[in-house]
Amino acid sequence: MIDFTWKLFSQTGNIETYLLLKELENNEAVEQNDQWQKMKESTSLNTKS
Repeated sequence: MIDFTWKLFSQTGNIETYLLLKELENNEAVEQNDQWQKMKESTSLNTKS
């Protein structure tokens, strides 16, 4: 989805498309951080047993 949004923005220069791109990138980063935190917590729980 990010690739498509970037391609659309690069072809149109539409600022709303660019803002959508940034929102998608931010959401992806948040999801990756959440997954990393869950993995870290899981690893931490396994080492305390």
